[in-house]
Amino acid sequence: MTDVLDHRPRPWDGIIPEEELAIYRKAGWGAPGGIGRHPALLVIDVQYRSMGYEPMPIAQAIEAMPTSCGEHGWRAVPHISRLLEAFRELGAPVLYPYVAPKKSHDLGQFERKVPGVMDVPLRDYQFVEPVSPRPGEITIPKFQASAFHGTPLASYLVGLGVDTVVVTGCTTSGCVRATAVDACAMNLKVVVPQDAVYDRSQVSHAVNLFDMASKYADVLPTDELIGLLRQRP
Repeated sequence: MTDVLDHRPRPWDGIIPEEELAIYRKAGWGAPGGIGRHPALLVIDVQYRSMGYEPMPIAQAIEAMPTSCGEHGWRAVPHISRLLEAFRELGAPVLYPYVAPKKSHDLGQFERKVPGVMDVPLRDYQFVEPVSPRPGEITIPKFQASAFHGTPLASYLVGLGVDTVVVTGCTTSGCVRATAVDACAMNLKVVVPQDAVYDRSQVSHAVNLFDMASKYADVLPTDELIGLLRQRP
Protein backbone atom coordinates (compact mmCIF):
# COMPACT_ATOMS: atom_id res chain seq x y z
CA MET A 1 0.00 0.00 0.00
CA THR A 2 1.53 3.26 -1.11
CA ASP A 3 1.97 6.42 0.91
CA VAL A 4 -1.23 8.42 1.05
CA LEU A 5 0.50 11.69 0.25
CA ASP A 6 2.20 10.41 -2.91
CA HIS A 7 1.46 11.95 -6.29
CA ARG A 8 -1.36 9.70 -7.47
CA PRO A 9 -4.70 11.39 -8.28
CA ARG A 10 -6.61 12.02 -5.05
CA PRO A 11 -10.10 13.38 -4.20
CA TRP A 12 -8.49 16.40 -2.53
CA ASP A 13 -6.40 17.38 -5.57
CA GLY A 14 -6.97 21.07 -6.31
CA ILE A 15 -8.58 21.61 -2.89
CA ILE A 16 -5.67 21.20 -0.46
CA PRO A 17 -2.97 23.69 -1.55
CA GLU A 18 0.28 22.15 -2.74
CA GLU A 19 2.28 24.06 -0.13
CA GLU A 20 0.20 22.44 2.61
CA LEU A 21 0.64 18.99 1.06
CA ALA A 22 4.38 19.63 1.06
CA ILE A 23 4.28 20.46 4.78
CA TYR A 24 2.48 17.21 5.54
CA ARG A 25 4.96 15.20 3.45
CA LYS A 26 7.94 16.88 5.09
CA ALA A 27 6.57 16.24 8.57
CA GLY A 28 5.85 12.58 7.80
CA TRP A 29 2.05 12.51 8.02
CA GLY A 30 0.00 9.90 6.20
CA ALA A 31 2.15 6.78 6.35
CA PRO A 32 0.19 3.66 5.28
CA GLY A 33 -1.30 1.58 8.08
CA GLY A 34 -2.02 -1.52 6.02
CA ILE A 35 -4.68 -4.19 6.29
CA GLY A 36 -4.61 -6.78 9.05
CA ARG A 37 -5.46 -10.47 8.86
CA HIS A 38 -9.06 -10.12 10.01
CA PRO A 39 -10.94 -7.22 8.36
CA ALA A 40 -14.61 -6.35 8.78
CA LEU A 41 -16.79 -4.16 6.57
CA LEU A 42 -18.90 -1.41 8.13
CA VAL A 43 -21.78 -0.07 6.01
CA ILE A 44 -22.81 3.09 7.83
CA ASP A 45 -26.19 4.82 7.38
CA VAL A 46 -26.81 3.69 3.80
CA GLN A 47 -30.53 4.30 4.14
CA TYR A 48 -32.98 6.04 1.84
CA ARG A 49 -32.98 9.01 4.22
CA SER A 50 -29.42 9.78 3.15
CA MET A 51 -29.92 9.66 -0.63
CA GLY A 52 -33.58 9.59 -1.60
CA TYR A 53 -35.26 6.94 -3.71
CA GLU A 54 -33.63 7.72 -7.03
CA PRO A 55 -30.48 9.52 -8.22
CA MET A 56 -30.92 13.24 -8.74
CA PRO A 57 -28.83 16.40 -8.26
CA ILE A 58 -28.62 17.26 -4.59
CA ALA A 59 -30.23 20.70 -4.99
CA GLN A 60 -33.28 18.90 -6.35
CA ALA A 61 -33.06 15.94 -3.96
CA ILE A 62 -33.19 18.05 -0.80
CA GLU A 63 -36.46 19.64 -1.90
CA ALA A 64 -38.12 16.27 -1.31
CA MET A 65 -35.81 15.01 1.43
CA PRO A 66 -33.65 17.56 3.30
CA THR A 67 -31.37 14.83 4.74
CA SER A 68 -30.51 13.50 1.26
CA CYS A 69 -27.04 13.57 -0.28
CA GLY A 70 -28.67 13.03 -3.67
CA GLU A 71 -26.60 11.72 -6.56
CA HIS A 72 -23.44 11.65 -4.42
CA GLY A 73 -24.90 8.79 -2.42
CA TRP A 74 -26.10 6.84 -5.42
CA ARG A 75 -22.65 7.06 -7.02
CA ALA A 76 -21.20 5.26 -4.00
CA VAL A 77 -23.70 2.38 -4.04
CA PRO A 78 -22.02 0.28 -6.79
CA HIS A 79 -18.67 0.50 -4.96
CA ILE A 80 -20.25 -0.53 -1.65
CA SER A 81 -21.96 -3.38 -3.48
CA ARG A 82 -18.63 -4.66 -4.84
CA LEU A 83 -17.08 -4.51 -1.39
CA LEU A 84 -20.01 -6.45 0.03
CA GLU A 85 -19.50 -9.09 -2.63
CA ALA A 86 -15.79 -9.34 -1.83
CA PHE A 87 -16.30 -9.58 1.94
CA ARG A 88 -19.06 -12.16 1.57
CA GLU A 89 -16.87 -14.25 -0.74
CA LEU A 90 -14.08 -14.10 1.84
CA GLY A 91 -16.46 -15.01 4.65
CA ALA A 92 -15.40 -11.83 6.47
CA PRO A 93 -17.79 -10.00 8.82
CA VAL A 94 -20.20 -7.37 7.53
CA LEU A 95 -21.87 -5.01 10.01
CA TYR A 96 -24.48 -2.31 9.43
CA PRO A 97 -24.48 0.60 11.90
CA TYR A 98 -27.51 2.68 11.00
CA VAL A 99 -29.40 5.80 12.03
CA ALA A 100 -32.23 4.74 14.32
CA PRO A 101 -35.47 6.72 14.54
CA LYS A 102 -35.37 8.95 17.61
CA LYS A 103 -38.00 9.58 20.23
CA SER A 104 -38.30 12.83 22.15
CA HIS A 105 -36.02 11.63 24.96
CA ASP A 106 -33.27 10.80 22.44
CA LEU A 107 -32.90 14.39 21.23
CA GLY A 108 -29.64 16.18 21.90
CA GLN A 109 -27.26 18.83 20.63
CA PHE A 110 -27.13 17.47 17.10
CA GLU A 111 -30.89 17.80 16.71
CA ARG A 112 -30.67 21.37 17.96
CA LYS A 113 -28.10 22.11 15.25
CA VAL A 114 -30.04 20.26 12.54
CA PRO A 115 -33.72 20.14 13.56
CA GLY A 116 -34.78 18.89 10.13
CA VAL A 117 -33.45 15.40 10.91
CA MET A 118 -36.49 14.83 13.12
CA ASP A 119 -38.91 15.20 10.20
CA VAL A 120 -37.86 11.99 8.41
CA PRO A 121 -40.72 9.49 7.83
CA LEU A 122 -40.13 6.00 9.21
CA ARG A 123 -40.07 4.39 5.76
CA ASP A 124 -37.02 6.48 4.83
CA TYR A 125 -34.97 4.69 7.51
CA GLN A 126 -34.98 1.49 5.44
CA PHE A 127 -31.66 0.23 4.06
CA VAL A 128 -31.03 0.96 0.38
CA GLU A 129 -32.05 -2.24 -1.40
CA PRO A 130 -28.94 -2.96 -3.54
CA VAL A 131 -26.72 -2.94 -0.43
CA SER A 132 -29.11 -4.07 2.30
CA PRO A 133 -28.13 -6.61 4.98
CA ARG A 134 -28.48 -10.33 4.42
CA PRO A 135 -29.79 -12.69 7.09
CA GLY A 136 -27.15 -13.20 9.77
CA GLU A 137 -25.34 -9.90 9.14
CA ILE A 138 -25.24 -7.65 12.17
CA THR A 139 -27.30 -4.45 12.24
CA ILE A 140 -26.53 -1.88 14.93
CA PRO A 141 -28.89 1.03 15.67
CA LYS A 142 -27.09 4.21 16.68
CA PHE A 143 -28.09 7.65 17.87
CA GLN A 144 -24.81 9.56 17.50
CA ALA A 145 -22.28 10.09 14.73
CA SER A 146 -19.75 7.44 15.72
CA ALA A 147 -20.88 3.85 15.19
CA PHE A 148 -19.08 3.08 18.48
CA HIS A 149 -20.84 5.64 20.69
CA GLY A 150 -23.37 3.92 22.93
CA THR A 151 -23.50 0.77 20.76
CA PRO A 152 -22.14 -2.81 21.08
CA LEU A 153 -19.98 -2.43 17.95
CA ALA A 154 -16.64 -2.72 19.82
CA SER A 155 -17.87 -5.85 21.60
CA TYR A 156 -18.90 -7.44 18.30
CA LEU A 157 -15.52 -6.65 16.71
CA VAL A 158 -13.61 -8.12 19.64
CA GLY A 159 -15.77 -11.23 19.57
CA LEU A 160 -15.17 -11.64 15.85
CA GLY A 161 -11.40 -11.17 16.23
CA VAL A 162 -11.39 -8.16 13.91
CA ASP A 163 -8.19 -6.11 13.58
CA THR A 164 -9.17 -3.90 10.60
CA VAL A 165 -12.35 -2.00 9.78
CA VAL A 166 -13.23 -0.90 6.26
CA VAL A 167 -15.60 2.05 6.68
CA THR A 168 -18.14 2.83 3.97
CA GLY A 169 -21.31 4.91 3.85
CA CYS A 170 -22.11 8.42 4.96
CA THR A 171 -21.43 11.10 5.59
CA THR A 172 -17.70 11.37 4.99
CA SER A 173 -17.43 14.39 7.26
CA GLY A 174 -19.82 13.05 9.90
CA CYS A 175 -20.47 9.44 10.83
CA VAL A 176 -17.70 7.97 8.66
CA ARG A 177 -15.07 10.28 10.09
CA ALA A 178 -16.31 9.92 13.69
CA THR A 179 -16.24 6.14 13.36
CA ALA A 180 -12.79 6.14 11.77
CA VAL A 181 -11.36 8.32 14.55
CA ASP A 182 -12.84 6.11 17.27
CA ALA A 183 -11.64 2.94 15.55
CA CYS A 184 -8.12 4.35 15.30
CA ALA A 185 -8.26 5.29 19.01
CA MET A 186 -8.98 1.61 19.71
CA ASN A 187 -5.84 0.62 17.77
CA LEU A 188 -7.80 -0.92 14.92
CA LYS A 189 -6.44 -0.50 11.43
CA VAL A 190 -8.83 1.67 9.43
CA VAL A 191 -9.42 1.79 5.67
CA VAL A 192 -11.78 4.23 3.95
CA PRO A 193 -12.57 3.49 0.28
CA GLN A 194 -12.73 6.98 -1.17
CA ASP A 195 -15.48 6.17 -3.70
CA ALA A 196 -17.61 4.10 -1.27
CA VAL A 197 -18.27 7.02 1.09
CA TYR A 198 -20.26 10.14 0.34
CA ASP A 199 -21.30 13.56 1.60
CA ARG A 200 -23.67 16.34 0.64
CA SER A 201 -20.68 18.73 0.36
CA GLN A 202 -17.98 17.66 -2.08
CA VAL A 203 -15.45 20.06 -0.56
CA SER A 204 -16.11 18.65 2.91
CA HIS A 205 -15.90 15.13 1.44
CA ALA A 206 -12.48 15.80 -0.04
CA VAL A 207 -11.04 17.67 2.95
CA ASN A 208 -12.17 15.01 5.41
CA LEU A 209 -10.73 12.23 3.25
CA PHE A 210 -7.43 14.11 3.27
CA ASP A 211 -7.56 14.55 7.03
CA MET A 212 -8.41 10.90 7.68
CA ALA A 213 -5.69 9.80 5.28
CA SER A 214 -3.17 11.98 7.09
CA LYS A 215 -4.01 10.81 10.61
CA TYR A 216 -6.47 7.96 11.08
CA ALA A 217 -6.94 5.73 8.04
CA ASP A 218 -5.70 4.49 4.72
CA VAL A 219 -7.75 6.09 1.95
CA LEU A 220 -7.77 4.43 -1.46
CA PRO A 221 -10.11 3.49 -4.33
CA THR A 222 -12.39 0.48 -4.02
CA ASP A 223 -10.68 -1.33 -6.92
CA GLU A 224 -7.30 -1.11 -5.20
CA LEU A 225 -8.75 -2.20 -1.87
CA ILE A 226 -10.47 -5.27 -3.35
CA GLY A 227 -7.20 -6.25 -4.99
CA LEU A 228 -5.38 -6.01 -1.68
CA LEU A 229 -8.08 -8.00 0.11
CA ARG A 230 -7.88 -10.82 -2.41
CA GLN A 231 -4.06 -10.91 -2.23
CA ARG A 232 -4.15 -11.63 1.48
CA PRO A 233 -3.32 -15.19 2.61
